[in-house]
Amino acid sequence: MKNNEFKVKFWGTRGSYPVANQNFLKYGGNTSCVEVIAGPHRIILDGGTGIIPLGDKIFKEYISSSENALDRTPINVTVLLSHVHQDHIQGLNFFKPINILNTQFSLFGYSGFDTTLYENLSELIYGKSFPINLYDITADCCFADISEADILILNKETPTPLVKRISDLSEIKPKKDDVIISFMKSNSHPNYGVMCFKISYQGKNLVFATDTECYSGGSKKLELFAKDADLLIHDSQYTTEDYLSNAMPKQGFGHSTFDMAYETANAANVKKLAFYHFDPSYNDEKLTFIENIFNNKNKNYFLAKEGLEICL
Repeated sequence: MKNNEFKVKFWGTRGSYPVANQNFLKYGGNTSCVEVIAGPHRIILDGGTGIIPLGDKIFKEYISSSENALDRTPINVTVLLSHVHQDHIQGLNFFKPINILNTQFSLFGYSGFDTTLYENLSELIYGKSFPINLYDITADCCFADISEADILILNKETPTPLVKRISDLSEIKPKKDDVIISFMKSNSHPNYGVMCFKISYQGKNLVFATDTECYSGGSKKLELFAKDADLLIHDSQYTTEDYLSNAMPKQGFGHSTFDMAYETANAANVKKLAFYHFDPSYNDEKLTFIENIFNNKNKNYFLAKEGLEICL
């Protein structure tokens, strides 16, 4: 990882459930997962099935760092979970680095329930549904619930992010090399809402807003949160036709249309928009048709694809 790079890579772009089919290769079939490299820090957004091949890559890097196991470069990852619905957590227990003693694994997320994030993950993807329990993980793990009042600060001095509660971001005076992560809760996703993330580094901003449904007139809260962002990754699960379908309407499901994402990006004046979290029934032909429509309107608006890397 280069000292000052700010890079984004998509490892999972689907919503709801993964798909494995020859007609879904261009945009990918894994569920939500995005890797962010900000200087020396690796930040992972969501733990859908896309985190599995990402974990394989990190594991290979670890093994190749030295023939002697004691001399290998330690793994340090920060994972942010937007919420605990299945398509955002179903790859976590197959993420290889959590089974390595030399891994610092910091997970921050929003559960929205009376129980903690740790308790929810223990019940949902471990215990009764997996051969081991969450407390059996080998890595040095940190689990913490986050809210809109929290920010995370990643710097070179501490192995795990610092958590601070603030009333306004202007209270924070980051050092040049600090990574600042702030949060915005969207209440539009059933049943308890979802957390959106903003990662700020070297004067540039990435906003991740999955599983959010725009309101009439747009989501003003999200527009302000994403204002002038260098890249907005926005939920785009449905076409407007499917969203308003008489046979199976999708209103109230907590997901946006491509048109909603487009309008939000325009209102927020973002530099680039990545449509994201596609309905698992949308094959490559359909998504290519959709991408061409929006790419003709703005060349900086595109559909996320597995393996796509963007340097900010």
